[in-house]
Amino acid sequence: MKNMVKGLSLSIVASSMVVAGGYKIPEQSLNSMALGAAYVAHTSGADTNYYNPANMSFMADEKQYIEGGVTLAHLPTIDYSLAAPFSGSSESENLPIPYFHYVSKAYGDYRWGVSLAAPGGLTKRWQTPAQKAYAEEFTLKIIELNPTLSYRISDQFSVAGGLRMVYSEGIVKSDGATISAIIGDPRANIARDMEGDTIEFGYNIALAYRASDDINIALTYRSNVDINEEGTADLSAGGRMLYSGDASVSVPLPAALNVAISKTWGGTFTLELGYERTFWSKYETLDFEYGGANIGPLTPVFDTPIPKHWVDTNTFRVGATIAMGNKITAMIGFALDETPTIPKTLGFELPDSDAKVFSMGFRYQQNENLSWGLAFLYDSKDPISVERGVADNPILANGGSFAGGGAYLTTIGISYEF
Repeated sequence: MKNMVKGLSLSIVASSMVVAGGYKIPEQSLNSMALGAAYVAHTSGADTNYYNPANMSFMADEKQYIEGGVTLAHLPTIDYSLAAPFSGSSESENLPIPYFHYVSKAYGDYRWGVSLAAPGGLTKRWQTPAQKAYAEEFTLKIIELNPTLSYRISDQFSVAGGLRMVYSEGIVKSDGATISAIIGDPRANIARDMEGDTIEFGYNIALAYRASDDINIALTYRSNVDINEEGTADLSAGGRMLYSGDASVSVPLPAALNVAISKTWGGTFTLELGYERTFWSKYETLDFEYGGANIGPLTPVFDTPIPKHWVDTNTFRVGATIAMGNKITAMIGFALDETPTIPKTLGFELPDSDAKVFSMGFRYQQNENLSWGLAFLYDSKDPISVERGVADNPILANGGSFAGGGAYLTTIGISYEF
Protein backbone atom coordinates (compact mmCIF):
# COMPACT_ATOMS: atom_id res chain seq x y z
CA MET A 1 0.00 0.00 0.00
CA LYS A 2 2.86 2.41 0.79
CA ASN A 3 4.33 2.02 -2.69
CA MET A 4 0.90 2.44 -4.24
CA VAL A 5 0.30 5.72 -2.40
CA LYS A 6 3.77 7.03 -3.27
CA GLY A 7 3.35 6.13 -6.92
CA LEU A 8 -0.16 7.54 -6.98
CA SER A 9 1.06 10.89 -5.70
CA LEU A 10 3.83 11.03 -8.28
CA SER A 11 1.57 10.00 -11.14
CA ILE A 12 -0.94 12.74 -10.40
CA VAL A 13 1.46 15.29 -11.87
CA ALA A 14 2.57 12.99 -14.67
CA SER A 15 -0.64 11.89 -16.22
CA SER A 16 -2.75 14.23 -18.20
CA MET A 17 -0.42 16.08 -20.56
CA VAL A 18 0.99 12.97 -22.21
CA VAL A 19 -2.07 12.72 -24.40
CA ALA A 20 -0.63 15.53 -26.49
CA GLY A 21 2.17 13.20 -27.58
CA GLY A 22 0.03 10.19 -28.29
CA TYR A 23 -3.09 11.53 -29.93
CA LYS A 24 -3.11 13.00 -33.41
CA ILE A 25 -5.80 13.62 -35.99
CA PRO A 26 -4.40 13.11 -39.51
CA GLU A 27 -7.81 13.41 -41.20
CA GLN A 28 -8.47 17.11 -41.84
CA SER A 29 -10.79 17.17 -44.87
CA LEU A 30 -13.67 15.29 -46.43
CA ASN A 31 -11.54 13.24 -48.84
CA SER A 32 -8.92 12.51 -46.20
CA MET A 33 -11.55 11.27 -43.75
CA ALA A 34 -13.22 9.05 -46.36
CA LEU A 35 -9.86 7.56 -47.38
CA GLY A 36 -8.46 7.10 -43.87
CA ALA A 37 -5.70 9.63 -44.71
CA ALA A 38 -4.52 7.51 -47.68
CA TYR A 39 -4.48 10.84 -49.45
CA VAL A 40 -0.99 12.11 -50.23
CA ALA A 41 -0.10 11.11 -53.81
CA HIS A 42 -3.53 11.61 -55.41
CA THR A 43 -4.91 14.88 -54.01
CA SER A 44 -7.36 16.96 -56.01
CA GLY A 45 -8.98 19.85 -54.10
CA ALA A 46 -8.18 22.73 -51.77
CA ASP A 47 -6.99 20.23 -49.13
CA THR A 48 -4.03 19.55 -51.43
CA ASN A 49 -2.38 22.47 -49.61
CA TYR A 50 -2.35 20.47 -46.39
CA TYR A 51 -1.72 16.91 -47.57
CA ASN A 52 0.74 17.46 -50.41
CA PRO A 53 1.24 21.11 -51.40
CA ALA A 54 3.63 20.06 -54.19
CA ASN A 55 0.56 18.75 -56.03
CA MET A 56 -0.82 22.31 -56.21
CA SER A 57 1.44 22.76 -59.24
CA PHE A 58 -0.59 20.21 -61.19
CA MET A 59 -4.02 21.71 -60.52
CA ALA A 60 -5.78 23.85 -63.16
CA ASP A 61 -3.70 27.05 -63.40
CA GLU A 62 -6.59 29.49 -63.74
CA LYS A 63 -8.67 28.15 -60.86
CA GLN A 64 -8.85 28.88 -57.15
CA TYR A 65 -10.04 26.20 -54.72
CA ILE A 66 -11.69 26.47 -51.32
CA GLU A 67 -13.02 23.86 -48.89
CA GLY A 68 -14.53 24.04 -45.43
CA GLY A 69 -16.22 21.62 -43.11
CA VAL A 70 -16.53 20.16 -39.67
CA THR A 71 -15.75 16.79 -38.12
CA LEU A 72 -17.92 15.55 -35.27
CA ALA A 73 -15.82 13.28 -33.06
CA HIS A 74 -17.38 10.85 -30.61
CA LEU A 75 -14.94 9.28 -28.13
CA PRO A 76 -16.56 6.30 -26.35
CA THR A 77 -15.83 5.37 -22.76
CA ILE A 78 -12.69 3.43 -21.87
CA ASP A 79 -13.27 0.70 -19.27
CA TYR A 80 -10.55 -0.44 -16.89
CA SER A 81 -11.10 -3.72 -15.05
CA LEU A 82 -9.39 -4.67 -11.77
CA ALA A 83 -10.53 -5.52 -8.27
CA ALA A 84 -12.65 -2.86 -6.53
CA PRO A 85 -12.16 0.02 -5.85
CA PHE A 86 -9.69 0.47 -8.72
CA SER A 87 -11.92 -0.37 -11.70
CA GLY A 88 -13.44 2.56 -13.55
CA SER A 89 -14.68 4.09 -16.79
CA SER A 90 -13.84 7.35 -18.52
CA GLU A 91 -16.48 9.83 -19.63
CA SER A 92 -17.57 9.74 -23.26
CA GLU A 93 -16.79 12.89 -25.25
CA ASN A 94 -18.32 14.67 -28.25
CA LEU A 95 -16.17 17.29 -30.01
CA PRO A 96 -16.61 19.47 -33.13
CA ILE A 97 -13.41 19.90 -35.16
CA PRO A 98 -13.62 22.50 -37.97
CA TYR A 99 -11.20 22.81 -40.90
CA PHE A 100 -10.55 25.16 -43.82
CA HIS A 101 -8.34 24.93 -46.95
CA TYR A 102 -7.56 27.31 -49.82
CA VAL A 103 -5.40 27.08 -52.98
CA SER A 104 -4.73 30.15 -55.11
CA LYS A 105 -4.53 30.36 -58.89
CA ALA A 106 -1.09 29.82 -60.42
CA TYR A 107 1.44 32.63 -60.76
CA GLY A 108 3.71 31.25 -63.45
CA ASP A 109 5.29 28.16 -61.91
CA TYR A 110 4.40 29.24 -58.36
CA ARG A 111 1.28 28.72 -56.32
CA TRP A 112 0.33 29.32 -52.71
CA GLY A 113 -2.25 27.97 -50.32
CA VAL A 114 -3.27 28.03 -46.68
CA SER A 115 -4.96 25.60 -44.32
CA LEU A 116 -6.49 25.86 -40.87
CA ALA A 117 -6.59 22.46 -39.17
CA ALA A 118 -6.51 20.66 -35.83
CA PRO A 119 -3.65 18.13 -36.15
CA GLY A 120 -3.99 16.82 -32.59
CA GLY A 121 -5.72 17.20 -29.26
CA LEU A 122 -8.04 15.41 -26.92
CA THR A 123 -10.50 15.74 -24.08
CA LYS A 124 -10.35 12.94 -21.53
CA ARG A 125 -12.18 12.92 -18.18
CA TRP A 126 -12.45 10.32 -15.42
CA GLN A 127 -14.81 10.60 -12.45
CA THR A 128 -14.16 7.15 -10.96
CA PRO A 129 -11.97 7.48 -7.82
CA ALA A 130 -8.67 5.84 -8.82
CA GLN A 131 -8.61 7.30 -12.32
CA LYS A 132 -9.74 10.77 -11.18
CA ALA A 133 -6.54 10.98 -9.15
CA TYR A 134 -4.58 10.74 -12.39
CA ALA A 135 -6.73 12.54 -14.98
CA GLU A 136 -9.89 14.16 -13.67
CA GLU A 137 -9.80 16.30 -16.78
CA PHE A 138 -7.37 16.76 -19.61
CA THR A 139 -8.33 19.09 -22.43
CA LEU A 140 -5.75 19.93 -25.07
CA LYS A 141 -6.61 22.01 -28.13
CA ILE A 142 -4.13 22.26 -31.00
CA ILE A 143 -4.86 24.53 -33.97
CA GLU A 144 -2.48 24.86 -36.91
CA LEU A 145 -2.31 27.59 -39.55
CA ASN A 146 -0.30 26.22 -42.47
CA PRO A 147 0.60 28.58 -45.37
CA THR A 148 2.60 26.92 -48.18
CA LEU A 149 4.23 27.73 -51.52
CA SER A 150 4.78 25.30 -54.40
CA TYR A 151 7.12 25.48 -57.39
CA ARG A 152 6.69 23.47 -60.61
CA ILE A 153 10.11 22.37 -61.79
CA SER A 154 8.70 20.52 -64.80
CA ASP A 155 5.45 18.98 -66.01
CA GLN A 156 6.34 15.89 -63.98
CA PHE A 157 8.08 17.23 -60.86
CA SER A 158 7.15 19.79 -58.20
CA VAL A 159 8.35 20.83 -54.74
CA ALA A 160 6.72 22.79 -51.93
CA GLY A 161 7.33 24.05 -48.43
CA GLY A 162 5.38 25.77 -45.71
CA LEU A 163 5.26 27.15 -42.19
CA ARG A 164 3.52 25.42 -39.28
CA MET A 165 2.03 28.01 -36.92
CA VAL A 166 0.66 26.04 -33.97
CA TYR A 167 -1.50 27.46 -31.20
CA SER A 168 -2.25 25.23 -28.21
CA GLU A 169 -4.13 25.62 -24.96
CA GLY A 170 -4.74 23.07 -22.23
CA ILE A 171 -6.48 22.35 -18.94
CA VAL A 172 -5.16 19.73 -16.54
CA LYS A 173 -6.99 18.65 -13.38
CA SER A 174 -6.42 15.74 -11.00
CA ASP A 175 -7.85 15.04 -7.56
CA GLY A 176 -6.87 12.22 -5.19
CA ALA A 177 -9.33 13.07 -2.38
CA THR A 178 -11.83 10.29 -3.11
CA ILE A 179 -9.31 7.49 -3.51
CA SER A 180 -7.49 8.76 -0.42
CA ALA A 181 -10.65 8.31 1.63
CA ILE A 182 -11.34 4.88 0.15
CA ILE A 183 -7.89 3.43 0.85
CA GLY A 184 -7.63 5.27 4.19
CA ASP A 185 -4.33 7.01 3.52
CA PRO A 186 -4.25 10.84 3.52
CA ARG A 187 -0.95 10.89 1.57
CA ALA A 188 -2.92 10.20 -1.62
CA ASN A 189 -5.01 13.35 -1.17
CA ILE A 190 -3.05 15.46 -3.68
CA ALA A 191 -4.59 17.67 -6.36
CA ARG A 192 -3.60 19.90 -9.24
CA ASP A 193 -5.45 22.48 -11.37
CA MET A 194 -3.43 23.83 -14.27
CA GLU A 195 -4.09 25.97 -17.36
CA GLY A 196 -1.70 27.10 -20.08
CA ASP A 197 -1.26 28.05 -23.72
CA THR A 198 1.45 28.69 -26.29
CA ILE A 199 2.24 29.55 -29.91
CA GLU A 200 4.97 27.49 -31.59
CA PHE A 201 6.41 27.12 -35.10
CA GLY A 202 7.61 24.37 -37.40
CA TYR A 203 7.76 23.63 -41.13
CA ASN A 204 6.64 21.15 -43.77
CA ILE A 205 8.06 20.13 -47.15
CA ALA A 206 6.67 18.07 -50.02
CA LEU A 207 7.73 16.45 -53.29
CA ALA A 208 5.44 15.27 -56.08
CA TYR A 209 6.40 13.25 -59.15
CA ARG A 210 4.07 12.31 -61.99
CA ALA A 211 5.65 9.19 -63.37
CA SER A 212 2.90 9.02 -66.03
CA ASP A 213 -0.62 10.28 -66.60
CA ASP A 214 -1.98 7.67 -64.20
CA ILE A 215 0.82 7.16 -61.63
CA ASN A 216 1.70 9.67 -58.90
CA ILE A 217 4.50 9.36 -56.35
CA ALA A 218 4.77 11.65 -53.33
CA LEU A 219 6.83 12.34 -50.24
CA THR A 220 5.92 14.76 -47.45
CA TYR A 221 7.50 15.69 -44.13
CA ARG A 222 6.04 17.66 -41.24
CA SER A 223 8.57 18.81 -38.65
CA ASN A 224 8.37 18.24 -34.91
CA VAL A 225 6.86 21.10 -32.91
CA ASP A 226 7.62 21.26 -29.19
CA ILE A 227 4.48 22.49 -27.45
CA ASN A 228 5.77 24.51 -24.51
CA GLU A 229 2.63 25.25 -22.52
CA GLU A 230 2.99 28.16 -20.08
CA GLY A 231 0.35 29.22 -17.58
CA THR A 232 -0.60 28.84 -13.92
CA ALA A 233 -1.12 25.95 -11.52
CA ASP A 234 -2.66 25.36 -8.10
CA LEU A 235 -1.12 22.45 -6.17
CA SER A 236 -2.60 21.18 -2.92
CA ALA A 237 -2.33 18.31 -0.45
CA GLY A 238 -5.01 17.35 2.06
CA GLY A 239 -7.03 20.40 1.09
CA ARG A 240 -4.14 22.77 1.92
CA MET A 241 -2.79 24.96 -0.87
CA LEU A 242 0.93 24.34 -1.43
CA TYR A 243 1.53 26.48 -4.49
CA SER A 244 -0.34 28.92 -6.71
CA GLY A 245 1.67 30.53 -9.47
CA ASP A 246 3.50 30.06 -12.76
CA ALA A 247 3.74 26.63 -14.34
CA SER A 248 4.93 25.10 -17.60
CA VAL A 249 5.31 21.78 -19.34
CA SER A 250 6.57 20.70 -22.76
CA VAL A 251 5.33 17.87 -24.96
CA PRO A 252 6.05 17.15 -28.64
CA LEU A 253 3.77 17.29 -31.63
CA PRO A 254 6.03 14.80 -33.41
CA ALA A 255 7.49 14.88 -36.89
CA ALA A 256 5.91 12.65 -39.54
CA LEU A 257 7.22 11.31 -42.86
CA ASN A 258 4.76 10.11 -45.53
CA VAL A 259 5.57 8.16 -48.69
CA ALA A 260 2.74 7.32 -51.09
CA ILE A 261 1.99 6.07 -54.59
CA SER A 262 -1.28 6.10 -56.52
CA LYS A 263 -2.45 4.43 -59.72
CA THR A 264 -5.55 5.35 -61.73
CA TRP A 265 -7.35 3.04 -64.16
CA GLY A 266 -9.59 4.40 -66.91
CA GLY A 267 -9.80 7.79 -65.27
CA THR A 268 -12.40 6.46 -62.83
CA PHE A 269 -10.74 4.17 -60.27
CA THR A 270 -7.74 5.24 -58.18
CA LEU A 271 -5.89 3.13 -55.63
CA GLU A 272 -3.41 4.75 -53.23
CA LEU A 273 -0.94 3.05 -50.91
CA GLY A 274 0.70 5.06 -48.15
CA TYR A 275 3.27 4.61 -45.42
CA GLU A 276 3.73 7.00 -42.49
CA ARG A 277 6.58 7.06 -39.98
CA THR A 278 5.80 9.15 -36.90
CA PHE A 279 8.74 10.06 -34.69
CA TRP A 280 7.22 9.69 -31.23
CA SER A 281 10.61 8.82 -29.72
CA LYS A 282 11.05 12.58 -29.32
CA TYR A 283 8.85 12.14 -26.24
CA GLU A 284 11.28 10.83 -23.63
CA THR A 285 10.17 12.47 -20.37
CA LEU A 286 7.39 14.61 -18.97
CA ASP A 287 8.65 17.43 -16.78
CA PHE A 288 6.41 19.98 -15.06
CA GLU A 289 8.03 23.21 -13.88
CA TYR A 290 6.63 25.53 -11.23
CA GLY A 291 8.68 28.70 -11.43
CA GLY A 292 11.53 27.26 -9.37
CA ALA A 293 9.29 26.99 -6.31
CA ASN A 294 10.11 24.69 -3.42
CA ILE A 295 6.91 22.89 -2.42
CA GLY A 296 8.35 21.51 0.81
CA PRO A 297 8.44 17.73 1.26
CA LEU A 298 6.23 17.25 -1.79
CA THR A 299 8.68 18.94 -4.17
CA PRO A 300 9.98 15.54 -5.44
CA VAL A 301 6.39 14.37 -5.96
CA PHE A 302 5.26 17.32 -8.07
CA ASP A 303 8.56 18.24 -9.70
CA THR A 304 10.30 14.97 -10.64
CA PRO A 305 10.60 14.32 -14.42
CA ILE A 306 8.62 11.25 -15.46
CA PRO A 307 10.19 8.85 -17.98
CA LYS A 308 7.98 8.04 -21.00
CA HIS A 309 10.33 6.57 -23.65
CA TRP A 310 7.75 6.36 -26.40
CA VAL A 311 8.74 4.70 -29.67
CA ASP A 312 8.53 5.66 -33.34
CA THR A 313 5.53 4.13 -35.10
CA ASN A 314 4.48 2.88 -38.51
CA THR A 315 1.10 3.39 -40.16
CA PHE A 316 0.12 1.57 -43.35
CA ARG A 317 -2.79 2.95 -45.40
CA VAL A 318 -4.77 2.00 -48.49
CA GLY A 319 -7.53 4.03 -50.10
CA ALA A 320 -9.73 3.68 -53.16
CA THR A 321 -11.56 6.43 -55.06
CA ILE A 322 -14.31 5.57 -57.58
CA ALA A 323 -15.84 8.17 -59.92
CA MET A 324 -19.27 6.63 -60.51
CA GLY A 325 -20.48 8.70 -63.47
CA ASN A 326 -23.62 9.98 -61.71
CA LYS A 327 -21.99 13.03 -60.10
CA ILE A 328 -21.00 10.88 -57.12
CA THR A 329 -17.42 9.97 -56.19
CA ALA A 330 -17.22 7.15 -53.65
CA MET A 331 -14.23 6.61 -51.36
CA ILE A 332 -13.14 3.89 -48.95
CA GLY A 333 -10.04 3.40 -46.81
CA PHE A 334 -8.29 1.15 -44.33
CA ALA A 335 -5.23 1.60 -42.11
CA LEU A 336 -3.13 -0.25 -39.55
CA ASP A 337 -1.88 2.21 -36.91
CA GLU A 338 0.73 1.38 -34.24
CA THR A 339 0.70 2.90 -30.76
CA PRO A 340 3.77 4.79 -29.49
CA THR A 341 3.14 3.88 -25.83
CA ILE A 342 5.04 1.12 -24.05
CA PRO A 343 3.61 -1.09 -21.26
CA LYS A 344 6.03 0.19 -18.63
CA THR A 345 4.84 3.80 -18.88
CA LEU A 346 1.17 3.16 -19.71
CA GLY A 347 -1.25 5.34 -17.76
CA PHE A 348 -4.91 6.28 -17.42
CA GLU A 349 -4.37 9.51 -19.34
CA LEU A 350 -3.83 7.54 -22.55
CA PRO A 351 -4.35 3.77 -22.36
CA ASP A 352 -3.47 3.58 -26.04
CA SER A 353 -3.09 0.48 -28.20
CA ASP A 354 -2.66 -0.55 -31.84
CA ALA A 355 -5.65 0.30 -34.00
CA LYS A 356 -7.44 -0.69 -37.17
CA VAL A 357 -9.01 2.23 -39.03
CA PHE A 358 -12.04 1.82 -41.31
CA SER A 359 -13.40 4.70 -43.39
CA MET A 360 -15.81 5.51 -46.20
CA GLY A 361 -17.57 8.48 -47.76
CA PHE A 362 -18.80 10.21 -50.88
CA ARG A 363 -18.64 13.55 -52.69
CA TYR A 364 -21.54 14.86 -54.81
CA GLN A 365 -20.84 17.30 -57.67
CA GLN A 366 -23.78 19.71 -57.32
CA ASN A 367 -22.71 21.79 -60.33
CA GLU A 368 -19.55 22.74 -62.23
CA ASN A 369 -18.13 24.66 -59.27
CA LEU A 370 -19.79 23.30 -56.13
CA SER A 371 -19.47 19.89 -54.47
CA TRP A 372 -20.29 18.53 -51.02
CA GLY A 373 -20.12 15.25 -49.20
CA LEU A 374 -20.11 13.12 -46.10
CA ALA A 375 -17.47 10.78 -44.64
CA PHE A 376 -17.28 8.41 -41.69
CA LEU A 377 -14.28 6.87 -39.91
CA TYR A 378 -14.08 4.27 -37.14
CA ASP A 379 -10.85 3.92 -35.15
CA SER A 380 -10.97 0.50 -33.48
CA LYS A 381 -8.50 0.10 -30.61
CA ASP A 382 -7.22 -3.34 -29.63
CA PRO A 383 -7.99 -4.40 -26.03
CA ILE A 384 -5.08 -4.08 -23.61
CA SER A 385 -4.09 -6.62 -20.96
CA VAL A 386 -1.59 -5.29 -18.44
CA GLU A 387 0.63 -7.91 -16.83
CA ARG A 388 1.26 -7.64 -13.14
CA GLY A 389 4.55 -5.96 -12.20
CA VAL A 390 5.23 -4.39 -15.62
CA ALA A 391 3.78 -0.86 -15.44
CA ASP A 392 5.24 1.96 -13.36
CA ASN A 393 1.75 3.20 -12.52
CA PRO A 394 1.01 1.87 -9.00
CA ILE A 395 -2.49 0.67 -9.90
CA LEU A 396 -1.59 -0.77 -13.29
CA ALA A 397 1.34 -2.52 -11.63
CA ASN A 398 -1.30 -4.87 -10.21
CA GLY A 399 -2.42 -5.84 -13.71
CA GLY A 400 -5.85 -5.37 -15.24
CA SER A 401 -7.25 -4.68 -18.67
CA PHE A 402 -8.60 -1.86 -20.83
CA ALA A 403 -11.47 -2.18 -23.31
CA GLY A 404 -13.46 0.24 -25.45
CA GLY A 405 -12.17 3.62 -26.45
CA GLY A 406 -11.27 4.42 -30.03
CA ALA A 407 -13.19 7.06 -31.96
CA TYR A 408 -16.10 7.59 -34.34
CA LEU A 409 -15.55 10.54 -36.69
CA THR A 410 -18.15 12.01 -39.06
CA THR A 411 -17.16 14.77 -41.50
CA ILE A 412 -19.38 17.11 -43.50
CA GLY A 413 -17.58 19.14 -46.14
CA ILE A 414 -18.28 21.57 -48.98
CA SER A 415 -15.91 22.66 -51.77
CA TYR A 416 -15.99 25.43 -54.36
CA GLU A 417 -13.83 26.13 -57.41
CA PHE A 418 -13.80 29.48 -59.16
